[in-house]
Amino acid sequence: MGNWQQIGADKQFDNETLKVLRASDYLSRDFRRTDGQFANFYVGYYATQRDGASYHSPLNCLPGSGWTLNEPGKITITTSDGRSFVANRYIIRNGDSHLAMIYWYQGRGRAVASEYWGKIYTVIDSVRLRRSDAAMVRVTVPVVSSETASMEAAAELAATAFPALSEFVPD
Repeated sequence: MGNWQQIGADKQFDNETLKVLRASDYLSRDFRRTDGQFANFYVGYYATQRDGASYHSPLNCLPGSGWTLNEPGKITITTSDGRSFVANRYIIRNGDSHLAMIYWYQGRGRAVASEYWGKIYTVIDSVRLRRSDAAMVRVTVPVVSSETASMEAAAELAATAFPALSEFVPD
């Protein structure tokens, strides 16, 4: 994807993680940019958000795993074709791990940063379109030289990946 090349095989979650996640499908893939920058790209897709299966907000699951979320904010991601959307941005830490994280919710023709608006749209689209499918998309990049450079790298991968997602996350 652009300057990013997949490294290794896709990550497979253990059964305990899958039971908690309850995703219909997921992808966790590591990438390396031509300059050596590393990133992880994750998509958790839910074909329906009925019966309690729904995307998990990093704001809930990461702190439960020992991560601290710092410097919350929003970031505008602009793709090469000129489309743009707003995503969440955080600097996260757990022990020696220090990462820049960007995430958003995507499905049914929109990308949103807000968990609350994502849920509101799910209810509206369930009635209007008879659909509740959606995905949570997350990019994490280790902070090596600077938080700013790592966040810029995460934004670049997000912008590169976004157009390809419509093949897998229906509009």
